[in-house]
Amino acid sequence: MRKNIVAGNWKMNTTVPEGVELAKAVNEAVAQEQSLKCDVVVGVPFTHLTAVNAVLEGGKVGLAAENCANHKSGAYTGEVSAAMVASTGAQYVILGHSERREYYNETNEMLKEKVDLALENGLKVIFCCGESLEQRENGSFKEVISAEISESLFHLTAEQWASIVIAYEPIWAIGTGKTATSDQAQEVHAFIRELVATKYGEQLAQDTTILYGGSCKPSNAPELFAKPDIDGGLIGGASLKAADFMGIVTAF
Repeated sequence: MRKNIVAGNWKMNTTVPEGVELAKAVNEAVAQEQSLKCDVVVGVPFTHLTAVNAVLEGGKVGLAAENCANHKSGAYTGEVSAAMVASTGAQYVILGHSERREYYNETNEMLKEKVDLALENGLKVIFCCGESLEQRENGSFKEVISAEISESLFHLTAEQWASIVIAYEPIWAIGTGKTATSDQAQEVHAFIRELVATKYGEQLAQDTTILYGGSCKPSNAPELFAKPDIDGGLIGGASLKAADFMGIVTAF
């Protein structure tokens, strides 16, 4: 059975003290939920990992980094390796976010290297894929998503695949206030599951968690999460307020 997951992605927001307070608020709210129907993860800036881990340790909330380097170690000033991320106590790393692809020119090949290093260091990967507005409108979005997944992930063994969570993020619906309709999101989630089934078989595809990552809010989360192939969300802006984030968590 695949897991439902709601993961926050704080992006470049909050100072360390602010992040610790936010993590405490989420941790306490999750602890009070008697019938939690999903796993909860917070994705925080590198600077916050150790301090936030100290707040979350022993609780129900998982911890993710928002990126890691595509090199094991060495003279890469300003980079943070997968081993460094794992040493903070984080269990997850978010890779391939559209902002990383667009602003920092991350390629499918580079992300393949990052995925391998993350898995080598015992991290679970939340792997992002998705199309631009132009690709959505010209009908090439399935080819784009297929390439992103196959070129970065399809070298993995079935055993390694168990540590992969996929997050579909229509780029045109991130931070724009636009949201893919629940039917549009379901169509792509089902397509991704079919891709996985073709490569790894139906059982592994059914066990794969696929999150929606495009302007998910407490108001639209119930409709999105009711779809059969949407297993949760990768939440941006709404994860910066504990009440909003918990409104999405409890949509399950």
